[in-house]
Amino acid sequence: MPRYGRDVDAATITGLLADPVRLKVVAALALGAGTIEEVAEASGLSLKEVALAARRLGRAGLVVRDRHDLSLRTELFGAAARAAAEAAPPPEPLSEDPAQDAVLSAFVRDGRLTSIPAHRSKRLVVLDHLVRVFEPGVRYPEREVNVLLAVWHPDVAALRRYLVDEGLLTREAGVYWRSGGYVEV
Repeated sequence: MPRYGRDVDAATITGLLADPVRLKVVAALALGAGTIEEVAEASGLSLKEVALAARRLGRAGLVVRDRHDLSLRTELFGAAARAAAEAAPPPEPLSEDPAQDAVLSAFVRDGRLTSIPAHRSKRLVVLDHLVRVFEPGVRYPEREVNVLLAVWHPDVAALRRYLVDEGLLTREAGVYWRSGGYVEV
């Protein structure tokens, strides 16, 4: 028996949608299919596959089934996402300095640079953070510099140029080495 009033958490939703058949059923419902037959036609699944997936989704509370009519409880997706975000621990600071951490938090997501700051002062904070991937005293061919910077952002040429222009890297004959920035001892 479906428990329509129950909250569904993000992990449950993710688990349910990990199954390709249930994912197709949810997609078809989200795109406007409203009956088992319409879901089967839109998804390319058999009626039996749709019925079994709808039953499982219904037990979890994501789908309401009334004979052959199906409806997706889309509000549960947003509620689960909000609850997961509220329960998530705060991200680790990227810098001990609160001002630098604020800049880095604005431009670095999941270990990647979302954009290169336009303002020089913010760009310097980001570049000082990025240059730490280069070991002092080690010489890097340009190809290796590109590989290391590509992990952070696709515009490696701009990052390389900024690092050299700001004196954080030095370049000579296609070889780079770290020449500035904060170094932990």
